[in-house]
Amino acid sequence: MNGTDTGFVLISAALVMLMTPGLALFYGGMVRSKSVLNMLMMSFISLGIVSILWVLYGHSLAFSGDSGGFIGNLDMIGLKGVNADSVMENFAGENISVFAFSLFQMLFAVITAALISGALADRVKFGSWMVFIALWVTVVYFPVAHWVWGGGWLANLDPAVIDFAGGTAVHINAGVAGLAAVLVVGKRIGFKKDPMRPHNMPLVLLGTALLWFGWFGFNAGSELGVDGTTAQMAINTQVATAAAVIGWLIYERIRHGAFTTLGACSGAVAGLVAITPSGGSVNVFGALLIGVVAGAVCSWAVSLKYKLGYDDSLDVVGVHLVGGVLGTLMVGFLAIGGVGGFDQFVSQAIGAFAVMGYTFVVTLILAFALQKTIGFRASEEDEVGGIDQAAHAETAYDFSGAGGGAARTAAAATAAPGAAAQAESKKVDA
Repeated sequence: MNGTDTGFVLISAALVMLMTPGLALFYGGMVRSKSVLNMLMMSFISLGIVSILWVLYGHSLAFSGDSGGFIGNLDMIGLKGVNADSVMENFAGENISVFAFSLFQMLFAVITAALISGALADRVKFGSWMVFIALWVTVVYFPVAHWVWGGGWLANLDPAVIDFAGGTAVHINAGVAGLAAVLVVGKRIGFKKDPMRPHNMPLVLLGTALLWFGWFGFNAGSELGVDGTTAQMAINTQVATAAAVIGWLIYERIRHGAFTTLGACSGAVAGLVAITPSGGSVNVFGALLIGVVAGAVCSWAVSLKYKLGYDDSLDVVGVHLVGGVLGTLMVGFLAIGGVGGFDQFVSQAIGAFAVMGYTFVVTLILAFALQKTIGFRASEEDEVGGIDQAAHAETAYDFSGAGGGAARTAAAATAAPGAAAQAESKKVDA
């Protein structure tokens, strides 16, 4: 066992784990204050559910054997046969721990399911969401991960689909799943009428920072060891993300007249998404191009929900689906080392659209079945009053005692002329 490579994969797994709470904060700051806890929990619960399913049968379905190029088998159910001495060969030909590899891939499955939640913010039953992600990773994520990384049919195309760290299996997968689920669940009450601005931009920025930090493990860690490609992927991750921030802000300034904090954060995520499939196969100039294109195009794409009428609450479609498709297709022409070209582009397109088609149809069926059985959409009363109180019996913020008597006096002074004096008189009488 190569201890250095195994240790690096374990550290990368820890970074990927941090991305899910980071995503929770990113999404949580973007919703209204009445549903922020629900948004946090929709991401966080994926750590619980998907981790368990992964060790029970997910790893086996994705990475054990092959059945027609579509799915693995159950030979490794419950990680059967794996022990502390079990090793597998990484891309550099070194042996790493199977446990380390499984943990790393487990956390990819966790965050992919969590990503979908942003499309459905403010309006689904939490219990139904838990059932949905358990079913979704079983019939969508595990098979698609096998297609791309587990020896499935996309890995065996000629040339094989390039997806270094999850453009198809993670971002296109989650983005198109979000779109399908939204079409079943429907729009939020007040969509395009009521203001639905982010309630806490510092929280969004903190979440973005944690995602950006963790993404080095997500991307560079996908080499499963320490070599030149690892370093190449790391620097391309930084460069593409930086370029996407600039691309988004330039488009936003031209189109809307301002450089917004939300735009900078969204641009960063768009760049991270787009470089995920491609960063191990392009040089830094390719990474710059992918990043700036992803920033500008995704900034344009998020506005499509208003024109086309689908309520993708937190722009999962505009950022993850569109960014994932861009990164997956652009590497077809930008790949270095004699890999890129028209044939490679065709393989990339087949991979992207095959995942889109399969995931859209299966997710649509899952969401529809849930809606017709246990119900997926929250009641109108719960949605208007806030999912936090209805689903979790909690609120994110308690303002009942904020500021004490001085604050109440100041508030009274702004309410009506002479109110401050009345409030002070009542306090003295009391």
